[in-house]
Amino acid sequence: MNLNNKILKYINGKNEKEFDPYYIYDIQTIKDHCRLFQNISYKNKSIHLASMANIHPRFLKIVKNEKVNVFVNSMAHLKAVMKLGFSGQEIIFTSSALSEKIMKYLERFDVQLNVDSPNQLKQWQKLFPEKATGIRCNIGDKVKPYSSHAGFFIGKESRLGFTREEIRQITDKSKIKGLHLYVGTDIFDINYFVNCYKELIEIAGDFPELEYLNLGGGFGVSENGEAHFDISEFDSSVSELMHQVSIQKNKSIKLILEPGRIIGCKAGYFVCYVTDVKDRDDKKLVGLNASAVQFSRPLLYPEIARHPISIIRDGVQLVSDTAITTTIYGCSTYSRDIFANSIELPELKIGDTIVFGNAGSYSASSHLQFLGFPKPKEYFI
Repeated sequence: MNLNNKILKYINGKNEKEFDPYYIYDIQTIKDHCRLFQNISYKNKSIHLASMANIHPRFLKIVKNEKVNVFVNSMAHLKAVMKLGFSGQEIIFTSSALSEKIMKYLERFDVQLNVDSPNQLKQWQKLFPEKATGIRCNIGDKVKPYSSHAGFFIGKESRLGFTREEIRQITDKSKIKGLHLYVGTDIFDINYFVNCYKELIEIAGDFPELEYLNLGGGFGVSENGEAHFDISEFDSSVSELMHQVSIQKNKSIKLILEPGRIIGCKAGYFVCYVTDVKDRDDKKLVGLNASAVQFSRPLLYPEIARHPISIIRDGVQLVSDTAITTTIYGCSTYSRDIFANSIELPELKIGDTIVFGNAGSYSASSHLQFLGFPKPKEYFI
């Protein structure tokens, strides 16, 4: 991974050897990825950042200034985004097993809700019989469900959403104003998205007062630099589908998208430094002044998390033809405190600065407390 001059200059400017690990975000990269979705050609649309990807107030202010709204699934995140000025229909709340207390709170502030089950819908309609809501849909297995490191989001293996039979059994479909679908995570196959969306559009035909289709997120970010999410192809395909459903409904149906990791991923870097090196047979064990609980994707998803690495030595990014099998580990006694296992790197030395890329989403926001290491500071440049 080649660091741009702005990032390298910032890291060198700290000029500290005993610094705590921290995150850096490139503001322009965040803006650029917001604009990828804002520039989708279908006009009647609303883009909502999934707050789970990054809940830092500065991050949210950046996306708000780019006219991107928010998607949340917890009361803590709801209150956080409301504090920053998001309100009403700018906020989508989709979760499961909601309490009556939360439903009343959401209705009070006119937050856009998608309920997850027939019982949740009955509770909502009992509390607010005149107020329409959205539902989360599970389209079943007519499209073979995409299996990911985070499990299944549609099909019989998924716990989420109304099944097709449960959707058919809704007695008053005029009180449903929107259909929500989330088909998976880190997906690059545009055809998979389109095939799933077509199933949702088929379901939409039974809802006379439909206002929106919420197609969720799950847009892929490469772990190894080989794959690429084709936003242009996605735009063309989805815009065509939305025009078709609007013609069928004889009115403009709003398109809602909920990009998460793709908005901030490439904008973020996790910075730490080497504190120990061990020789073990045919490989090196390299210890850092950080724990994987502070940068948890490698801990949560060891089978797929492959974050690009840059090495800075004496203020210069290290370039070397030497490749040594290396495992990078954290500063706790936890056996799974591993950042990268058996990868090829130049020979590292104590004091080298290590920069992990693709760290702008689901990284700082998923800090874990159980080993006792503090949440790293986050800086925006």
